[in-house]
Amino acid sequence: MIDLSRSTGLQAEIVELIPALRAFARTFHRNSTDADDLVQETLAKALANLGQFDPGTRLKSWLFTIMRNTFCTKFRVARREAPGIQKCVSGIGVTPASQEWTIRAKELEQACSQLPEHYRAVLEYVVIEGRSYDDAAAKFGCAIGTVKSRINRARQQLAARLDEDLR
Repeated sequence: MIDLSRSTGLQAEIVELIPALRAFARTFHRNSTDADDLVQETLAKALANLGQFDPGTRLKSWLFTIMRNTFCTKFRVARREAPGIQKCVSGIGVTPASQEWTIRAKELEQACSQLPEHYRAVLEYVVIEGRSYDDAAAKFGCAIGTVKSRINRARQQLAARLDEDLR
């Protein structure tokens, strides 16, 4: 059984040691909120187990030991349960459905097939194959301005067929 007068005296000493506990908690956590949480948890454990304190020992050392053990336990648990270390289902975002893209690709393919041949050929050569305007002009035997014009008209016709706004 705990002596009430002894318990009240210990509680008063614990209150006096709170600044020292805060300073010690800052050695474990840079974030002041986390340090304050550690102090609070240490105080709760100390007050709950006040009967286990041996009267001939230093109260400050006892509290620091409780704090260190609390931090180490939390650290071990956090390391064991750390998210993101392994590939986890919860870390994978929502994947949008591919059906819309498949339908849009088929619509684009159909719209491209309806373009006049001279527009379609230049569009495929420059836009799809990634060739330069100079190469396209040489291949199709026309000026670079004509190549750019054909690509622009092809894009406009595709946008009109696909009900898209070109901006």
